[in-house]
Amino acid sequence: MSNTTENFFETKVMGHPAGLFVLFFTEMWERFSYYGMRAILVIFLIGGLTGDNPGWGWEKPAALSLLGTYAMFVYLTPIVGGWLADNKIGYRMAVVIGALLMTLGHASMAVETPTFLYIGIFLLVLGNGFFKPNMTSIISKMYEGHDDKKDGAYNIFYMGVNAGAFLGIMLCGWLGENVGWSYGFGLAGIFMFLGMVQFYYAQPLFGTVGDKPKNEKIDLIDNLVDNAGNAKDNISEKLNKFLPVDYALIAVFIVSALIFIINDPLSKIGNINVLNFTVAGMTDSLFFALLAALVFIVILIVRIPRYEKVVRDRMIAFTIFCIFTIFFWAAFEQAAGSLPIYTKDFTDRVLEGNAASIFKIIDAIVTIVPIGIITYVLISLFGKTFKRIGFSNIVLAISFVLIWALVIYKLYINFSVEAKEVEITWFAILNSLFIIVFAPLFTKWWDSKYNPPASVKYGLGLIIMAIGFGLLAFATRNVPLGAETAKLSMIWLVLAYLFHTLGELCLSPMGLSYLSKLVPARMVAFMFGVYYLAIAIGNKMAHYVGGDIEKITKEDGLSYFFLIFTIVPVVLGLISFALHPLLKRLMHGVK
Repeated sequence: MSNTTENFFETKVMGHPAGLFVLFFTEMWERFSYYGMRAILVIFLIGGLTGDNPGWGWEKPAALSLLGTYAMFVYLTPIVGGWLADNKIGYRMAVVIGALLMTLGHASMAVETPTFLYIGIFLLVLGNGFFKPNMTSIISKMYEGHDDKKDGAYNIFYMGVNAGAFLGIMLCGWLGENVGWSYGFGLAGIFMFLGMVQFYYAQPLFGTVGDKPKNEKIDLIDNLVDNAGNAKDNISEKLNKFLPVDYALIAVFIVSALIFIINDPLSKIGNINVLNFTVAGMTDSLFFALLAALVFIVILIVRIPRYEKVVRDRMIAFTIFCIFTIFFWAAFEQAAGSLPIYTKDFTDRVLEGNAASIFKIIDAIVTIVPIGIITYVLISLFGKTFKRIGFSNIVLAISFVLIWALVIYKLYINFSVEAKEVEITWFAILNSLFIIVFAPLFTKWWDSKYNPPASVKYGLGLIIMAIGFGLLAFATRNVPLGAETAKLSMIWLVLAYLFHTLGELCLSPMGLSYLSKLVPARMVAFMFGVYYLAIAIGNKMAHYVGGDIEKITKEDGLSYFFLIFTIVPVVLGLISFALHPLLKRLMHGVK
């Protein structure tokens, strides 16, 4: 245990090092900016060209294709950013660079021109790659020798994640919809900038943790092992060597995947096709997507059998979980694409009389209480660290003054009108709110003697989420074919987000946990890449399919669209249950 690590625990806030709460607020502002921007992107792109707050009038497939490509890269770039931090620039500098790039990205999007939109998304993807993996790496370094404190630390840290998502969606969404889209995009950039400055001037708290590496080459595996939760002390074996056939297959996979990822939005936004042909009725984009999927399956089939029996079996089990993960996120991420479209066009969001009054009160409570709790944490941090990082604390205080000012202004406007039209983005905050409410209950469940096996958790996650889509399918059963609008009750959306969140709590935290348990350290880099690739594919698939909501609604009905995301996850969930005996054998005692 290093002296530097021990020094962290001399200055505590709520039983944890003060540095943890600096990371808490830095991550909170990054999630604020990410989810705030994402909440309004599709609504802005498909918004009408005229009106008080016009959008760009894009077709839905084009808007969702762009979102899908962005979301996919968000899960792929951290692998490279983590390696650069380990080998070249250090964790802390990577966080600062990432935050700066994302600040510039949000600022670019606020300009509201196509060129600056694409520049902004490119900078956001690049910045995310630097930022995302290295926050957790700093925490891992801080808690070396204090493993008993790690679980609590990560729980606190991820509360910051959800708090940031909650505030970002609420405030960027409210400003974007009611004042102007540029204000929503710009607000995301302002808080990302303040988060960067706050973190930069808090670095004295971290000592040498996260410094630039001192002439020691660190393999990509080290960073990946940290992120997966494995101890580096366990690394004693080299990764299996890749053979020429492996490299050839990987090259085909990368080229095919990039053609699909780039050509899909280009063809739908600008009618630009990298390769213009059809195969068996499939467009070039779909052809290369399927080719990439098939080649990746071949890669797994070629490599996995080379391992000894126990390792091979466990990797097969984890690969099966990754397949379930793809389809889970393909459905769950409709929350960023097709669900806002459904909210905009098919939900009755106008409240009057007592209903409006009740909503305003509920909205005020769910707004003020979380911010009040976070402000208490902020004050506690000030009391312990102001002498050492005064300027960082002042910047953080300015951030919260702005938050409170915006919240008070928002509530004042809401209470000053008799009728209330609920913002499209308001429903997206329900996911973060439900996570904050239900996560402790699920933690107690997983820690109890009733903790279900992995296959049951995955099955429950898929089926519970599917119930949410089933409710939407039931709600839209009477919407006529081709209908462009309807006035359905908001309660269906609330219930859908509730079941989606409960499903997420069953399945989402399991990925990295089982990665660390099932995969030996010497292969964690390969399988870590497989896991994040699964999430990336799920995100892209979500918006590729979601982009057809209009087409499916015209041909088969809106209810049919939601039935797709009901039936497929239910079938996969039942398959997961049925595979329990097989998966139990393949996992060789891992629980």
